[in-house]
Amino acid sequence: AQKYRMEMLYEGPHDDACAVGIKNCDPSAPLMMYISKMVPTTDKGRFYAFGRVFSGTVATGLKARIMGPNFVPGKKEDLYVKPIQRYSNCMYKSSDVMKFSVSPVVRVAVEAKNPSDLPKLVEGLKRLAKSDPMVQCMIEESGEHIIAGAGELHLEICLKDLEEDHACIPLKKSDPVVSYRETVSAESSIMCLSKSPNKHNRLFMKCCPFPDGLAEDIDKGDVNNKQDPKARARYLCEKYEWDATESRKVWCFGPETTGPNMLIDVTKGVQYLNEIKDSVVAGFQWATKEGVLCEENMRGVRFNIHDVTLHTDAIHRGGGQIIPTARRVLYACVLTAEPRLLEPVYLVEIQCPEVAVGGIYGVLNRRRGHVFEESVPVTCMYSSTQTPKAFIVIFYFTFLSLTLNLQYLHRIYLSLFPPPSLSPGFTADLRSNTGGQAFPQCVFDHWQILPGDPHDPTTKPGIVVTETRKRKALSEGIPGLDKYFDKL
Repeated sequence: AQKYRMEMLYEGPHDDACAVGIKNCDPSAPLMMYISKMVPTTDKGRFYAFGRVFSGTVATGLKARIMGPNFVPGKKEDLYVKPIQRYSNCMYKSSDVMKFSVSPVVRVAVEAKNPSDLPKLVEGLKRLAKSDPMVQCMIEESGEHIIAGAGELHLEICLKDLEEDHACIPLKKSDPVVSYRETVSAESSIMCLSKSPNKHNRLFMKCCPFPDGLAEDIDKGDVNNKQDPKARARYLCEKYEWDATESRKVWCFGPETTGPNMLIDVTKGVQYLNEIKDSVVAGFQWATKEGVLCEENMRGVRFNIHDVTLHTDAIHRGGGQIIPTARRVLYACVLTAEPRLLEPVYLVEIQCPEVAVGGIYGVLNRRRGHVFEESVPVTCMYSSTQTPKAFIVIFYFTFLSLTLNLQYLHRIYLSLFPPPSLSPGFTADLRSNTGGQAFPQCVFDHWQILPGDPHDPTTKPGIVVTETRKRKALSEGIPGLDKYFDKL
């Protein structure tokens, strides 16, 4: 299978020694091995690296180039050269352990009950992240330690392992945490102006929402910061009917240079503009990473620089003057463009016997679930003309039919609102109403605007903003426009 899978497995040139070695399963080629799991040993801080060899030969003492999960080609971050100390062989019937495609559906904040145990918690989170490739451990800007798992049961197991095996300390766990995104639903109603602290520099900007599909194109990489500006402009003009001149003057994407927001220069004949570009971009990255509503990432917002008035002396228009000013004017743009919250929508696949379908629909009706497809796989008998692979698939379904005392296995596909992380007990509720016969699998699907005005504390977005600001220890209520908008 590696002859045709090599192109999907290997990101480098498809004619180099590594690619050819993978393609031919060549034991004399350079060593190429994928580590799918880190298994903790009895020695503290040591792991067995469990994986599959695609080419080359593993041997004790062989120096291996180890590329961690955060490695970027061309950089030295998360890159190590270490000798292999010991190896063991594992024999499995299936060796396809290449890739886990799991969305962090459920997220929980954890902290040590005893503050002095914080170093043990940090070390335990590192060990947990290494031992389970399906869990994500991160530190939020607020300082919270977040664990994201594939579902309620997976997260429960991860928290138990963290408390008993990895950190070995008592923990406090929060309620499920959900990531939202901030966006706008209209163009800024006024031209927004912010003055620098020394009052010698002025930035004039507006913002507007992306056309439908552009944010997804950026997520997929069809539109990115590494493209040739002319090719990118041609794509934006043809697909989204943007102005050709403006499309060529995209300053950057954000947050983190790849996010689904854009900063665009639409000025005409402005002096010294390129000298403040880096400072404005820094302010843009800051603002899109921590939005004005509740410091969540922004999504699908286009910011236009319309005009700037700058001091003639470069010393009076440095980063200290421009960066906070850019952030303020960006916030003012959002507040005048009908800001909205985006909630994550998850796609759920539920497998169940025919007799359990009624119980599933009862649960979904209570949890804003929308069923859009229901299918029944067809079972058939095995004959000597069928391939062994077909036999295994048919036997799998037949075996399930025997063990669950059913003839067909239903598959139900639905969109779930709100996400499972906002619906604690979804899995347990589903199983209790189907006698344990339903098997749900959740994966992130898309972002959708949460109906309502975040400024109104009685609406759903208003409640989310209030709770999120409280959790992040921010000031109560969304700051007013006068905090960011300056009069001429």
